[in-house]
Amino acid sequence: MKIALASPPFPASIADGLYQLEKLAKEAAQQQAVIICFPESYLPGYPGMGYAAEDRSHESLESALDKVCAIAAKYAIAIIVPMDWHSPNGVMNIAHVISDKGEVLGFQTKNQLDPTEDELWVAGTERHIFEVKGLRFGITICHEGFRYPESVRWAAQQGASIVFHPHFTGSNTNGVTLMEWGAKENPYYEKAAMLRAMENTIYFASCNYASLYPDSASSIIAPDGTCITNAPYREAGVIVADIDAAKATALLARRFKHVLYQ
Repeated sequence: MKIALASPPFPASIADGLYQLEKLAKEAAQQQAVIICFPESYLPGYPGMGYAAEDRSHESLESALDKVCAIAAKYAIAIIVPMDWHSPNGVMNIAHVISDKGEVLGFQTKNQLDPTEDELWVAGTERHIFEVKGLRFGITICHEGFRYPESVRWAAQQGASIVFHPHFTGSNTNGVTLMEWGAKENPYYEKAAMLRAMENTIYFASCNYASLYPDSASSIIAPDGTCITNAPYREAGVIVADIDAAKATALLARRFKHVLYQ
């Protein structure tokens, strides 16, 4: 089974984000990927980056989700689209899962916020497992996947073969210029992605923007911690890889002794 990760540029607007989403979803579908994941808060764009207030309205976001559903059905590809989403308690950071027929299968909330995000979003409280074409998977969003490995272990213990990890690290204005995936000089993010896979014996698919100064690259990690493929730094596009769910045994996750930590 082929899966895809998108590495889009920062969207200039919600309309630009939808344009890039369709372009990259079409490219992934042409390579026979069954699902494609986009980075954190992709629609309407990460907060604090100057997006118009109308792009962040409840009505605009609902309309955008409808358009993503139409794109998924048009190209017969499942889509994980991270969005800001209005709830009775405030705006949440979520990832919608849409089937290849354009049906919304549900969403995963970001439950562990970074301390700097407490004023941006309201944290969620539930975790979910999804299934597309027989592929069982979980989602963990940015900070919680990097610093709260329990979010990935939970999914592995529920039978997930892979956990998708939409995130945002880096900047378009300043930072280091990474050259080699996983290099010792790099920030820790790619190493954390490798550990999430090997400590649970499942696949881990970590998805970032193609900024000028990324702190991590979109990458698909095998259950033994090997990086199967990664996006070139600073280049927009998609990466596609074959995964074998039979190799995602979750052996180490299933051996976790909960009783020792009660």
